Order: sequence, then C-alpha cells, then structure tokens
Amino acid sequence: MSLASRAVGAGLAALAGVAARDLMQREHTLLRNFPVLGHARYLLESVGPELRQYLVAGNNEERPFTRDQRRWVYASSKKDNNYFGFGTDNDLEYTAGYPVINHRTFGRAVPPTHVEAGQDVALPAAKVLGAARGRASAFRPASVVNVSAMSFGSLSGAAIEALNRGAALAGCMQNTGEGGLSVHHRHGGELVYQIGTAYFGCRDEDGRFDLQRLKDLVAGAPVRALEIKLSQGAKPGLGGVLPAAKVSAEIAATRGVREGVDCISPSRHAEFSDPDSLLDWVELLATETGLPVGIKSAVGDMAFWDELTDLMTRTGRGVDFVTIDGGEGGTGAAPMIFTDSVSLPFQLGFARVYSAFARAGLHEQVAFIGAGKLGLPDNAVVAFALGCDMVNVAREAMLAIGCIQAQKCHTDTCPTGVATQNKWLAHGLDPALKSVRLANYVSTLRRDLLKVAEACGVEHPGLIDSGSVEVLTGRTASRPLHEVYDYEADWGLPSAADREAIVRIMTAHAPQGGSAPPSKDAVG
Repeated sequence: MSLASRAVGAGLAALAGVAARDLMQREHTLLRNFPVLGHARYLLESVGPELRQYLVAGNNEERPFTRDQRRWVYASSKKDNNYFGFGTDNDLEYTAGYPVINHRTFGRAVPPTHVEAGQDVALPAAKVLGAARGRASAFRPASVVNVSAMSFGSLSGAAIEALNRGAALAGCMQNTGEGGLSVHHRHGGELVYQIGTAYFGCRDEDGRFDLQRLKDLVAGAPVRALEIKLSQGAKPGLGGVLPAAKVSAEIAATRGVREGVDCISPSRHAEFSDPDSLLDWVELLATETGLPVGIKSAVGDMAFWDELTDLMTRTGRGVDFVTIDGGEGGTGAAPMIFTDSVSLPFQLGFARVYSAFARAGLHEQVAFIGAGKLGLPDNAVVAFALGCDMVNVAREAMLAIGCIQAQKCHTDTCPTGVATQNKWLAHGLDPALKSVRLANYVSTLRRDLLKVAEACGVEHPGLIDSGSVEVLTGRTASRPLHEVYDYEADWGLPSAADREAIVRIMTAHAPQGGSAPPSKDAVG
C-alpha cells in the first residue's frame, strides 16, 4: 500500500473515531445529530472575536475598544503616524452624548514657535498630593497620565516589568493593584501602593492587616502614595479569586499567601466598617508612613460619599485623593451582570462624587483621579473638564505593550503574554522593548492633551473648564458640560493658588515663544 493510501486510511479512521464518539456522547445535542460536521460550529464560535476583529467589524463597531482607538494606541506606542485622514467617520450629527471641544481663537496659552517632533511632555499635576492635609511626603505628581491598578497575578511578571520600566522612562507612576509589590515592580518606576480587601503584601499569617509590614514594604520601595481600594469598575462590590493553579511560589510570596491554594479577596474590608472608621484608618496610615492616602471606588449609592464629605468637613480628617473608576472599566474578570450593569459609567459617577465634595467646599483640597477608558484623548479631556487632576490608564497601557483585545484575560491563555501566568506565553513579551512602547504612548497622550489645552486657550489640561466642552443632545442641539451635570461656576478647576502655581511651572520652562512642559526634575 502506498504512503498516500495509508494517510487517507488513517484520516478516515480518525474521522470514524470522532463520529463514533460524537454519536455516543450526550453532552452536545448538535454533535449527536450532526457528528463530525457539528464541530465546525464550535470552531467558528471559538474564533468569532478574531473573525469580527480582522474581517467583519467596521472601524467604530467593536467594543470595548474600536479598531480606530486601538490603531491610535498602537501607532502612538510605536511612534508611527497616528493621524487620521479624510475626516472623521464618527456620526456626529445623530449621536446624542457625543462631546465636542470648543476651541478658542485667542487665549492665554501661546504655543511655542518651534517644538521638536520627539519632544517629551512631562505635564505635572496641577495639585500637590497631600499638601492640603500636611502629609510629610506630599508631592506634585510629575505626570497627569499614570498607569492604573493591575496586579501581578492578573498580569504576567513580564507585563508588570514592562509597565514599570515604561513608567520610569515616561516619568509617570504605576499603581501596583491589590496583588502586592513584586520584584517585577522594582525596575525604576515610582509606585502607588494599592491596599485591597485581602491586604496582600501587608498581612500577617492569618490574613489580617499588618501595619509594620506595610511600613517596612513602603520604606524599601519607591512608593509615593497609598490607595485604599473600596471597589473597581470591572467588578464593583465583588471580591475576587485567583485559582490555585495560578498561585505560583512567586505570587504566593508577593501576596503573603500559600502556594497552590485559591487566593481569595473578600468583597469588603475588615479594618473599617463605615466612613468614620475608614477616615480613622486613613489618618493612621498617613501618620505612620507620612505618605498621601486616597481611596479608589466605583460609584453606586451616594449615601457613602455624602457621609464621607460631611465627616471630613466636621472632623478635619480626610483623604488626600479620590480615584473614581467608571463602570466601563474592565481589567478584572467578573460575571457579566457586574461588568454590564453594576456601578455608574465614569462621567456620571465622577460628576456626582465631585459635586458632593464641591458642595462641601472640599474639592480644592482633594486631588481627583479618573479611570475607565480615559487613555483616549477625547475621553481624557472631558474628564479634566469635569474636575480630574490626573487620569489612570489600564487597558490602553495593555494595548501599548502588545495586547490585541483577544478578550481571553480570564482564561490564562492571553496570546500576547500580557494577562497570563503561562510561562511559555509570557516568554514572548520582551519587557525592554515593550517598556519603550508604553513610554511612547504615555508621552503621546500627554502631548495631545497639551495641544487640546492650548486650543482651549489654557496652559494645562487641568485648567480646561466645563464650559469648554459641549455635549450633543441630538442633530440640532447641544448643552455645555456644566449644564449636563449641574456644575456651579469654577467647579472642575483647581484652586486659584494651584492654578497660578501650575501656570508658573509651565511657563518657567517654556521654549522661547510659548508655554511648553517642564522636565520631571523641575516639578520635584
């Protein structure tokens, strides 16, 4: 018998074996009724996202990030041409809720007459973190764009290292996420240490918070601030589980848990139970470490925020910053009901929280940070107009270091090695190369924000007011942003003193002929 005949015979035998198995199994009706052929359905279902992404979907159809949005991030990270030709393909006339930025013919900001094409943009924050409450280690963040909370465990060690190296190159900060501070976070980038409900990295053998361990940890690492995680946009009000198979010796050591055992994050904190005890804990951490201390939360019931601001007004205790995560946030895997329907989207949630602080007269004393698809310039500008002092980027940072939106983050099979603990898959991600991509992306986003600020006639994106943005309400009407969210005059802006300070910083280091951003060293 020839080799070809043997091959055909083996193939037919294999198909017969598959057909026999399909007919005998009871799990899938389709396969019992259509043996062998029925497998085509499951194959097409498994590659559906890829087919839509590359062959079917238009430039603005995909979610959570469209092809145009991904292309802008990829091009920015590689320093390729990130311009778009032949006009917008967004349907402006019929899209209610679409933001439009009002440029000014004349304004205070005079752009430099010549800017180098590759010039970096440090773009420091308009507020000094911790200054209002006299924290010992108060500081002005050197960048209004920073890397959001993504834990070692949810991301690979190579991805965390790429983000940290990139943060160092870009002069921005990286939030550790609730998974503790690993060796991969120690490549030069400054950190915001996040404390979650399981107190990973600062817990004792019984899983309770250990203050001394926290103090020892932050003393030995470039931690600039502490962030208490109350909830996140991807899974608000929900705890988390890192399956035992993913809890390697390295992850176990970083988190302070046992190797090979399910790693559980409760849905609530054990160290405090209401806004009053939360503020006590905030003041304890700030006093013991000297660091600014803030909270991160998605937005649901406003009673918490009303009570918090009331206590801050009456008692003098308070948080130094507030990070608001929108319900459209998504780096954490969660049940569909939580990702789709729990917590408010960013603009609505942030505006409500900011208004609570503003009504209490506290908005100028607290730094506000936004998260939830704010790594795109148009979304970020609206966030600044609403009162954000900084924006955190997560999925956009993942795209910059190689993510292709395969949406397999929860399966441990991320094909680009970003959201996986599979050593073979993570091996393909080169932290040295991808760190440069992250830095390029952050720098480009800052540069675009500065250009838009100048178009609005101001020196800094934090000085863009809510009157500079309109929201379309239909084909023939729009409303200013401050009317949409019922803002009062000067809400959304830093204090007069902070405005003067950031203008001095921006203009003091400007090239001849205009205002340009300072270097990192210039802002401390």
